[in-house]
Amino acid sequence: MEAVITVIVLIFVLFLVLGAYATVKVVGAAKRGVDRTIEQARRTVEDTTLRAKSLTQPGAAGELADLRLRLRTTMRATQDALHAGVAEDESLRESLGLFQRLSAHGHELDDALRRLESDPDRAKLAERLPDLRERTGRIIKAADSLRWAAHDRARRFAEEDLDALSAQIDVEAGALRHWTTEPTSSAGAHTPPPAATPPWPEAPAPEGAASTGQTWSETPQSRTAGEPARPAINPPGPRITYPWQKKPRPESTT
Repeated sequence: MEAVITVIVLIFVLFLVLGAYATVKVVGAAKRGVDRTIEQARRTVEDTTLRAKSLTQPGAAGELADLRLRLRTTMRATQDALHAGVAEDESLRESLGLFQRLSAHGHELDDALRRLESDPDRAKLAERLPDLRERTGRIIKAADSLRWAAHDRARRFAEEDLDALSAQIDVEAGALRHWTTEPTSSAGAHTPPPAATPPWPEAPAPEGAASTGQTWSETPQSRTAGEPARPAINPPGPRITYPWQKKPRPESTT
């Protein structure tokens, strides 16, 4: 009895542990989903704000906003392309490592540009713009190079796979159409066509008679020699006699 109670308690504790683990996993997934949604919303708001500043604010402030917008858009596109490609091509993992190192420089530059947006010294800001523009261009160019290299690699693999698949389909299509190829004789002689088969079997012809080639029903002349002859009409039955008729007299032998 004590063993049964112990087993029941252990099962109950196991269910509690599994329930707690499942609850933690569900809460963690929900929290990650909420954080991802908040991050996407914040990023959308920042991009919209930067686009508005680049269009409405003249001078250095508008150019800084345009640099930040171009930098963020390029880095985000390269990151998405590499993360999507590394799941199918492990050779992109090294490129992803290089991009993470490039991202550190990109985040540092983005933070510097964001701080300079609120700098009141516009003259000093105008002096630093050429250097910021050149640095931003280098990072954007490197990110573009990684992204397009990943795109070209994926496109090349897709083309090679498509070429191999097309060749296999051509071979299979030729095998399916094998009846269209007529065999040719080595001597080049023309093979006569096979004789036409009549739709119904012909009746055997009697001995000594030529076959007419007809396919109608059997005639009396087409019976075999071993088959007994059958009369054309039924044989007559016994003759009917009437009482007024005289009996036939037997012939005298004297």
